[in-house]
Amino acid sequence: MSLEEALTKEDFWNDQEQAQKTLKKRSRLEAAIAKAERFRSTVDDAAVLFEFVAEDANSLQELQPLLDKLQTEVEETETEMLLSGPNDARDAIVTINAGAGGTDAQDWAQMLLRMYLRWTERRGFKTELVDEQPGKEAGIKSATFTVSGDYAYGLMAAEAGVHRLVRLSPFNAGSSRETSFASVFVYPSIEEDVEIEIQDKDLRVDTYRSTGAGGQHINTTDSAVRITHLPSGIVVTCQNQRSQHQNREVAMRILRSRLYEQEMEKRKAETAQLEETKRDISFGSQIRNYVLHPYRLAKDVRTKYERADVDTVLDGDLDDFIKSYLVFKSKVERGEALPETNGA
Repeated sequence: MSLEEALTKEDFWNDQEQAQKTLKKRSRLEAAIAKAERFRSTVDDAAVLFEFVAEDANSLQELQPLLDKLQTEVEETETEMLLSGPNDARDAIVTINAGAGGTDAQDWAQMLLRMYLRWTERRGFKTELVDEQPGKEAGIKSATFTVSGDYAYGLMAAEAGVHRLVRLSPFNAGSSRETSFASVFVYPSIEEDVEIEIQDKDLRVDTYRSTGAGGQHINTTDSAVRITHLPSGIVVTCQNQRSQHQNREVAMRILRSRLYEQEMEKRKAETAQLEETKRDISFGSQIRNYVLHPYRLAKDVRTKYERADVDTVLDGDLDDFIKSYLVFKSKVERGEALPETNGA
């Protein structure tokens, strides 16, 4: 049955959840068709302007912005074409943890959180902060947020691993050079169509008072939820929703996703990428270095791709890093390159 036939069935809205999934699938297909039509139209317009450039200098002023726009759209499409995994089109759940480095590491974790939120804003993705544990002096100990948008998981998965920052510390009197670490874990957001059995007897649910900014109920009711999955030891917390029921619902969704990811890891041989996400959050295990002193450079250890404009990168300009990793990963899968195993 075609999507259009399914949409016209009288009982289409009887199953609200399935109806939303069908609409989302149609929306993705419509977006792909619209993009192809935009490509065709832009190329046709550019071809006409090319003919006029020799005789009319003003045509060049119109042509250049058109070519810049086309280049951006082509690069985005090329990146999406590298995403063919079974979960790449799904939404993503991202967790950032501060590692070795004390207050500097906690500040670094918060810088990473800002970087990814700015990147998602650039892409037009929707984000929701699920949980945030503030540091004692500055920054954050950890944070979890969701990313909703086409290929959110496939793109964000390129960032999974340990990130290393080198800078002059703003947290000590001597402003000495410090090295800080933070880890990024990325999981696909798993819907109900994937069977993950979770039994009530395997769960321990604790409630506590929320600690962050939020509605007027914050710090007055035990609305935050911590769920521990006893067999696996996985712990999920959520405190940014407006009620205990909503926090539990979001926490269960994240737990399902993490259990799904765990099961997928059991079913296949360990790969270099998965090993990178499980390494200690310390020196020698990073996937990317961000150096602010004594020189300025952001360099991906896996692909060797680097940029000197570190501030722009930290402001969320990550597309080049993500694309270079996806190209590298594709070559590794085809046996044309070897995975990087040393984070030095």
